[in-house]
Amino acid sequence: MKLLPFPPFTAVCFSALCAMGMQAAAADESALDAAPFAEALETIRQQNAVPGLAAAAVREGEIVEIATCGVRKFGDPTAVGLEDAWHIGSLTKSMTASLAAMMVEEGKVKWTTTIGEILTGEKMLPAWRAVTLEQLLTHRGGVPGAPPPAAWKRAFERHGSAVEQRREFVRAILAEPPASEPGSTFTYSNQGYAIAGSMLEKIAGKPWEELIRQRLFVPLGMTTAGFGAPGSVGKIDAPWGHRVNGTALAPVPPGPNADNPPAIGPAGTVHCSIRDLARYAGWQARGGRAGKTLLSTAGFQKLHTPAGGGDYAMGWGVTSRPWAGGTALTHTGSNTMFLAVIWLAPEKDMAFVAATNVAGAAAAKACDDAVATLVRRLTR
Repeated sequence: MKLLPFPPFTAVCFSALCAMGMQAAAADESALDAAPFAEALETIRQQNAVPGLAAAAVREGEIVEIATCGVRKFGDPTAVGLEDAWHIGSLTKSMTASLAAMMVEEGKVKWTTTIGEILTGEKMLPAWRAVTLEQLLTHRGGVPGAPPPAAWKRAFERHGSAVEQRREFVRAILAEPPASEPGSTFTYSNQGYAIAGSMLEKIAGKPWEELIRQRLFVPLGMTTAGFGAPGSVGKIDAPWGHRVNGTALAPVPPGPNADNPPAIGPAGTVHCSIRDLARYAGWQARGGRAGKTLLSTAGFQKLHTPAGGGDYAMGWGVTSRPWAGGTALTHTGSNTMFLAVIWLAPEKDMAFVAATNVAGAAAAKACDDAVATLVRRLTR
């Protein structure tokens, strides 16, 4: 089973990853398929030597397979559970884009609305004023892939509210020239989503975090969803992220330093349980076919359609897979200490998600193997 990974939160070149395929499940596939899914997941976890692993599948809006295995913290025996939250990194991007689509349908903004029209009063170079919301959400706004170094350092100091931190960060980006002619080039950029999030905040008069909670988490029943690293300081009450030092795993305790700063929240600071991530994935896969639930069918189509003839929509990589019955949508997310992946098969009204509390090649393969096992079990 070949799956196609798309860029994590600390994104490498999207176009390069599009050409890659990861071979699923080094173990005997028939053995994984025959075992109860919880046992199969534990086999995958051990093969890839990740501390914790979770995965789920959704069909027609209902979770049909779900399991977790492993530990919250390497070196501690506390097991992960179904309600444990995992950091999902750049899977947040499609949430921000979905929020924008809702506001478009409500007439509060247009896809063609520009930075200059919303962030009035902000100093910016003239080249930025005509960049649209749609261009930002499809990584075609000319926004650089890397943040200005001084602004990035300042963001980690976390001065002021989340809104103020984002506004200061965005101001620093707009003070420098675009990396390319807006609208001409795909450049995967967390900074572009920070600008889009700041625009939505200005329009709604509320922080991005509050908007996402009210418009997505609450109506979708995502009770475990929040922002930043999961867990409480000084406790092992949720999975800890891990860094890889050579061949060793180094647990990272919860707290501000266990995640990227709120300045780029709209690009990737959400955490949630695998169950809640599956709920979100199932909602996206349904695409409004059950009637308008938060967003119309046309709204989902807009979110899921690649821009500029490429293979990236709004928070989604777009490809094709036989098991999906045609179009498949996917994305990977990582804050360098966790990794999560999501796959949608809209034609079959199915979705698959996986997450682990470490990043890197082994983590990516563990999630890929978990999803591949679910795909084989459920799409034959």
